[in-house]
Amino acid sequence: MILCHLVDCEIAFGFRLRQALAEPHHVIQAFDQDAWSARYHDPSFSGRTALQVFAALRGWNLVLVNSLPQDAFSKPLSHPERGEMTLQTIVETMAGHDVHHFRQLQTIASQTAAA
Repeated sequence: MILCHLVDCEIAFGFRLRQALAEPHHVIQAFDQDAWSARYHDPSFSGRTALQVFAALRGWNLVLVNSLPQDAFSKPLSHPERGEMTLQTIVETMAGHDVHHFRQLQTIASQTAAA
């Protein structure tokens, strides 16, 4: 379930980056992560597939981020729940978000191995 959530967020982050770059003072659209993940209990959504999709999406988003001139990172945008921010904030949030969840997965894996 965590890996599926990471895929969803990578889709959302990528969309947000692209909209922020394309539009003046973009207002980010929030999404209901629980509603998005409601179907992930179906066995069709495997962790292996989710990890492959996440890696591909992150790779594509990194190509975009690495292609940007430095001044693009200061482009202003806003989030309905978090207020004013810049493109840099989205990039930093992307990086911290996956690290947080990968740590959760490490904890789960170590607890499972110890049991």
